[in-house]
Amino acid sequence: MKFTCERSFLLKEIAIAQEIISSKNVISIYSNVYLEAKDDTLLIKATDTKVNFETKVPVIVEEAGSITVFGEKFLGILNSSPDGELIFEQKDSKIFIKSTVKRANWQLKSIASEKFPEFAVSTAEFFDLPIRDFKDMVDQTIFAVSDDETRYFMNGVFFEKAEDKIIMVATDGRRLAYISKPASPSVKDFSGIIIPPKILNILTKRAGEEGSVSISVTDKTIFIRFGSYDLSSVLLEGQFPNYRRVIPENLENSFSVNRQETLDALRRVSLLVEQKSRRVYMGLTPGSMAVYSEDSELGTAREEISCKYDGPELAIALNYHYIEEPFKAMGEEEISIKFGDPTKAITVQPVPERDLFHIIMPMQLD
Repeated sequence: MKFTCERSFLLKEIAIAQEIISSKNVISIYSNVYLEAKDDTLLIKATDTKVNFETKVPVIVEEAGSITVFGEKFLGILNSSPDGELIFEQKDSKIFIKSTVKRANWQLKSIASEKFPEFAVSTAEFFDLPIRDFKDMVDQTIFAVSDDETRYFMNGVFFEKAEDKIIMVATDGRRLAYISKPASPSVKDFSGIIIPPKILNILTKRAGEEGSVSISVTDKTIFIRFGSYDLSSVLLEGQFPNYRRVIPENLENSFSVNRQETLDALRRVSLLVEQKSRRVYMGLTPGSMAVYSEDSELGTAREEISCKYDGPELAIALNYHYIEEPFKAMGEEEISIKFGDPTKAITVQPVPERDLFHIIMPMQLD
């Protein structure tokens, strides 16, 4: 195998491949990136046994062939090499890498490409969604995924089609994020699935804003295609909680605030949040909200901002991250917070309302 490739083209894709790889064992095939050159195209593959990644980049192929190389060192070489074209040549069990603009060259040992695992192929039809909509759904939910491995069924984002909508939900037991989008006739019916965050994080980082994403769902796997990328992931097993049962109803009270002004106040006040509880307070009076915190060993912080509120004076205590993250995810200028009893779940929504909300359980005031 011998080919020439622009360093910047290859660096971007190998960086993604290395995100997939979980094994750092040099002698493991799962630490390696698969490279196959033919027809002036380089096929790149990587896997951690649960998530598979595949893409193609244009190259000039002098001799077709395939090989696998240790991903971490391969990425290091690409990062350190100068801009310009690189020449890659396979000889026996090694790959030689040479810069065309500097007197720099490297050689890496490899593992035969025949040992690299075959990727599964979807047996179900694909359906298309606007990539902008799908990314919005992921961005609004992924931060609420639980990291408690004993509750593995909450370690991913729930995805389902319900009537004429597609829905994404994530929860860690103390908060819940929900968003839905209209489902076009092309969206095939599928049972609710739980998607691990890893494949979704790659999509949100690498997908653009235009075009569509193609999705196929089987009993145990999700397949996602966009641009030049083919991804697949084993689904999480288990029964996702019945999120509909925890959606509050008949919340009589509400107030609304400027999103960026509130984020700025939270950032400043968080400097004196107790690290264990991460508790911040929202003190409401008609037309005004005080955001404040207290660290028993270091001091206090307080900032007042205007808000649309016309009710009795009261305070709500919240985990700082639980309120900050949905505010960051939403792009609207104004945010509404609805509540009943200040000690029970509140609902955070953009203004004007759309099929998106975040439910947060308050903390004790003291």
